[in-house]
Amino acid sequence: MSGKASLTSDHISRVLENRAVDDLERDLSPDFENLPGRFPAGASVREESVARRWGYLGSERHNREIPDSAWAGQIENFVGTVSLPVGIAGPLRVRGLYAKGDFPIPLATTEAALVASYHRGATLLTASGGCRSFLLYEAVSRAPAFAFSSLIDLGKFVLWVIGKQDEFKEIAASTTQHGRLVDMGIAVEGNHIYLDFEFTTGDAAGQNMVTIATQAIFDFILAKTPVNPTEAYVEGNYSGDKKASAQSFTSVRGKKVTTEAIIPADLIAKRLHTTPEKMCDYWRMSALGGVLSGTVGVQGHYANGLAALFIATGQDPACVAESAVGVTRFETTSAGDLYSAVTLPDLIVGTVGGGTGLPDQNGFLDLMGLAGAGNSGAFAEVCGGLMLAGELSIIGAMAAGDFTRAHEKRTRK
Repeated sequence: MSGKASLTSDHISRVLENRAVDDLERDLSPDFENLPGRFPAGASVREESVARRWGYLGSERHNREIPDSAWAGQIENFVGTVSLPVGIAGPLRVRGLYAKGDFPIPLATTEAALVASYHRGATLLTASGGCRSFLLYEAVSRAPAFAFSSLIDLGKFVLWVIGKQDEFKEIAASTTQHGRLVDMGIAVEGNHIYLDFEFTTGDAAGQNMVTIATQAIFDFILAKTPVNPTEAYVEGNYSGDKKASAQSFTSVRGKKVTTEAIIPADLIAKRLHTTPEKMCDYWRMSALGGVLSGTVGVQGHYANGLAALFIATGQDPACVAESAVGVTRFETTSAGDLYSAVTLPDLIVGTVGGGTGLPDQNGFLDLMGLAGAGNSGAFAEVCGGLMLAGELSIIGAMAAGDFTRAHEKRTRK
């Protein structure tokens, strides 16, 4: 993985706190015990089918009338709501640093075949003993920008700013109980400078939190700087907010997660109707296709699953723009099985704040066992598992020649 040494060290210390390395290895090993029973999947939307699915989930159907007051602070110029169907994929078994268990995955979408595809991949991973998913580290950035009349003035400003980092941390801490400033990057272009402030944000996605903290630091800089800038902006479009960017792989925006699993060849034959070798052949060609087309990262369809999960659980759907950046890798093992991995460097997710508090969205987080404080790390690791499930399913369909047929079956009467 790549990232700031200080962030990585702090994260590893938190992971190993009150936990021995041997215990960690046991916790992360594939688990074939007590595999969950088959979810009552299918295309039927009849009431009895829906009732069976809620019965399997062990929960009462939580969709209900929501008072208008629930939308206060969430929307402007309010005129009403829209409805989207939500399906369940899984259960998905995750063996993570934070996520441990079998997770039903709620996906809100109008794309037929999408839930079926992620469901197929999730059940394949579960039958393989689950996936390992690691939250590597986390930080959310905001990057104010300043212009000066010359490089000489800019240099004086840089020397002053570097010496004020402890004060910046104190100022940031005064604006929030849950976030803290952990690092500051510097990028210079001519007589322009961008300060990349990186914050941890607790269990919130944190964009508003870091904006407010950065504004306080920004105001302090303008009041105290020994060299006045000719221009100054609280965000210089350097942070990567709501867009794919090349710096994703050398830094982090949100939570950086990597997930892996080894899928036995016999399971691939049974569930995907192909072989590990054919899946690797397709992955190689698709990876080169991504490089030739200039994509940021190389993957099949992260945006599909993330958008559906984000809408169902109250995340900011616009953050799919950066969250769907990532890399998928497939290899055959010496035993002839399939090694599969995904890495997502920019997951902007949370389990508190924003839309996560809305009744239905909070209900689906609760269904996963991930609502509220203390669960954002686990939620991010589950996102990694879901992306791996989607990649396994779509690449399996391509390798088996089933991709078009599956869409015809699901989308046409």
